[in-house]
Amino acid sequence: MVDDRSDNAEPAFTPVARAGDIPAGEGRTFEVAGRLVAVFFDGRDYHVLDDLCPHMGASLGSGPFVDGVVTCPWHAWRFRACDGAWCDNDKLRVAVFPVRVVDGAIEVAVPVSG
Repeated sequence: MVDDRSDNAEPAFTPVARAGDIPAGEGRTFEVAGRLVAVFFDGRDYHVLDDLCPHMGASLGSGPFVDGVVTCPWHAWRFRACDGAWCDNDKLRVAVFPVRVVDGAIEVAVPVSG
């Protein structure tokens, strides 16, 4: 059997919701490729981050989202949606993932963990 996958292959985009399902200033959590991701809408663009806060594992998708920053609902750690950086020390980051809207569907690309 031949495996046609390449280690450099781009992850596939997976639809998670419809445009308009996530109100501006809010986030929602979805499972994509076996991983929980948080999708946020700033009123113009969608942003996707790893859903789990690295501090204690809270869901970032349920945290407040203001001015492009999501705040962990448990201990108020803040992360920039544009790059996943912790606002108090940008050396700590959560993963960010590509997102697009195609025919009204919000699609997220998450690498499949091996």
